[in-house]
Amino acid sequence: MTEKGMRILIIEDDPQIRKLLKVSLRVYGYDIDEAVTGRDGINRAAIFIPDLIILDLGLPDIDGKEVVQQIREWSQMPIIILTARDQEQEKVQTLDSGADDYITKPFGVSELMARMRVSLRRASHTEKELILTCGDLKVDITQRRVTVGGWEVKLTPTEYNILKELIQHAGKVLTHKQLLGAIWGKYHIEDTHYIRLFISQLRHKIEENPTQPRYIISEPGVGYRLMCK
Repeated sequence: MTEKGMRILIIEDDPQIRKLLKVSLRVYGYDIDEAVTGRDGINRAAIFIPDLIILDLGLPDIDGKEVVQQIREWSQMPIIILTARDQEQEKVQTLDSGADDYITKPFGVSELMARMRVSLRRASHTEKELILTCGDLKVDITQRRVTVGGWEVKLTPTEYNILKELIQHAGKVLTHKQLLGAIWGKYHIEDTHYIRLFISQLRHKIEENPTQPRYIISEPGVGYRLMCK
């Protein structure tokens, strides 16, 4: 599906922001629905079945994190958070609750559109893809083979599993907790030093300049995001 005709649900109680989003998104051919409260947003999501949700955290009835959790009980549709809250712990909790990405207010429409395209593209991919590509980086799932610019890179099993998790969610922030749970299991979700160590090792193997990474980008206090340029 192209952008034209894709359904976007806006759950936001600020009328000026809703108007800005509706005007901006309709220019690109998106079909828009809206809700002012969290509970109405959950109902609209079930009826409208959007391709993506733009959700404010500070809603008048229930917190946006609860909206995410309830929608995640029955759908994996992409959810991008708009929030005026800039505390790292708030961002971590929101992502851990199931949101795909977040943008802090005030925000630029061009940045929001870029994040939306990444989330929609990721949602359209199937998990059965055998070769995942991110710029010059390629991961062959069948052969467990990684190449950068055509050159094979030798990774340890743990390094490979982390990179595979990142590239399967390319463009999305994965929190420390999400990565730890996916790689080491739920009993290690507090062992953030594991992730820092292996991310450092991965960067030295796949980045041209590990101190200024192109692919594995840190989200301070939150986690990591694999960027495909």
